[in-house]
Amino acid sequence: MTVDAMVARGITPESVGRAMDDGTLGAWVAEHQGTVVAFAMAESTEGRLFALFTHPSHAGQGHGSSLLKIAEDFLTQRGRSEIVLDTGAGTTAEQFYLRRGYEVTSRRDGDVFMKKTLSHCVLLTKD
Repeated sequence: MTVDAMVARGITPESVGRAMDDGTLGAWVAEHQGTVVAFAMAESTEGRLFALFTHPSHAGQGHGSSLLKIAEDFLTQRGRSEIVLDTGAGTTAEQFYLRRGYEVTSRRDGDVFMKKTLSHCVLLTKD
């Protein structure tokens, strides 16, 4: 997506900063030797995985899986019971999500829409 297309959707550095400040948007990076090799963003209002990208030279090393787990935990902590996302149909990303328990809800215009029920854990203690 181009910068102009993002701006048309209201995605600007200012709007992202505001959403991070108010806690509705989480953003994380994975680094290798001081260089960012992957990043993820999740938005809690809609329970949406907004972005998850790994540099191709670091694919398959667990960065994406780790960031996805962090994003899922972020949404669970904010009371979401489901996570939704969309990605390109027939891509490596689609297979990545399917292997991690996501299910396809629909396909449209070359995109695949997916969801996953999030697990809520409760810690029980005895006094």
